[in-house]
Amino acid sequence: AGGGLIGLAIGYGLSRRGLSVLLLDAEDNALRAARGNFGLVWVQGKGAYFPAYADWTMRSSELWPKLAGDLQETGGPALGLHQEGGLSICLSEAEMQHRFEKLDHLRAHQNGRFQFEMLDRAALKEIMPGIGPKVVGAAYCQHDGHVNPLYLMRALQTGLIRNGGVCLANAAVRTIDKTGNSIRVGTEKGDFECQRIVLAAGLANAELAPMVGLQQSLKPQKGQIVVTEKLDQQIALPSLLLRQTDEGGLMIGDSHEDAGFETSVRPDIVSGIADRALATLPALADVGVVRSWAALRVMSKDGYPIYDQSETMPGAFAISCHSGVTLSAAHAFDLAGYIAEGGLGPELEGFSQRRFNV
Repeated sequence: AGGGLIGLAIGYGLSRRGLSVLLLDAEDNALRAARGNFGLVWVQGKGAYFPAYADWTMRSSELWPKLAGDLQETGGPALGLHQEGGLSICLSEAEMQHRFEKLDHLRAHQNGRFQFEMLDRAALKEIMPGIGPKVVGAAYCQHDGHVNPLYLMRALQTGLIRNGGVCLANAAVRTIDKTGNSIRVGTEKGDFECQRIVLAAGLANAELAPMVGLQQSLKPQKGQIVVTEKLDQQIALPSLLLRQTDEGGLMIGDSHEDAGFETSVRPDIVSGIADRALATLPALADVGVVRSWAALRVMSKDGYPIYDQSETMPGAFAISCHSGVTLSAAHAFDLAGYIAEGGLGPELEGFSQRRFNV
C-alpha cells in the first residue's frame, strides 16, 4: 500500500523474485514526499550517531549501480545516475569544524568503509571555480551521488509491471482485516486478499499501521525546492544545497520547516535558500528561476527509518522513512528479500518502533 518511492522499490523487489504484486495507490492529490525529492544518493553524515543506519545507507549506495542497471534492462528510462561523489559546502570555519567532527565520528565506526576528505577553499575552487568569497571549504565524500527521482519512479513502476505486477490508482486503503489464512484489504476500488501486505504509504502509515497491530510515530517536515532555467554546466558535483540535472536546470533546496501538513511556498524560506546559493555561487544572481514548490518529508521522532512486522497479523509490515532515493536499492534488493521470506533481517532490528518505547 503506497505508490511512492518506498512502495515502488519494495514492490519492484518482490516482483523480481516472482511474487504476485498488487500496488495500491491513493489519489493524485495525496501528500507525496517523492514530489519534493531532491534526487540525492547520499551517504555523507547519515548515521554518524546511529551505526546501523550508516551501515544500511552505505549498503544501499553500494547497490545503486546494480539497481540502475537492472531497471535499464526492464526497458525503463535512463535514471541519470551519477556517483562521482558529493560536497557539503561550508560558509564558515565553524561549519567546517562541525562537519569534520560529524564525518570523523561516522568514519570511526565504519572500519574503513566510509571515507571523506575536507577540502580547503583552494582545493574546492578547482572543482567549483565560481565559489563566492564567503565559502571556506567543503567536505567531499566519494560515496555520494544523484539521480533523477521522477525517472526513478517511472522505472520502478515499469519494472514492476513488466515483472507481472499491477499498479492500481485511486485505491487508498480503508480497512485491513485478518480472514482465515489471508489478509483482506478494503479499498475504494474493492476488496483484495493477500498473504502479505506492506504498508509504505508515507505519513498515512500513522493511521494504517494500527489496523495491523503496529504503530508508526511519524510527523511531516516541509521542504522547499527552487529550480532555475536550463544552463551549461555550473557544478560538477552535487551538494545538499545544489545539484544540476542532466537537462541543465539547477535544483536548490535544503530547507526544513515544522509546518504541519501545510504545503504552500513561503517567500521568506525561498529567499533564505537563494541567499545561501548566491553566497556559494554568486553568478546565480543573473539566472532565472523557473518554479518553486514545497513537499512534506516523512519523519520519525529521531529521523531514522521505522521497519516493523506485525505479531498480531502475520504477513503485515509497516515501512516508513524519508531517504526514499538513497535507500531505494537496499529496499528493492535486501528489504524486499526479507519480506519475501516472511521476516526482517537482523541488521534491521534497531529500526523497530519499539526503540521509542524505552
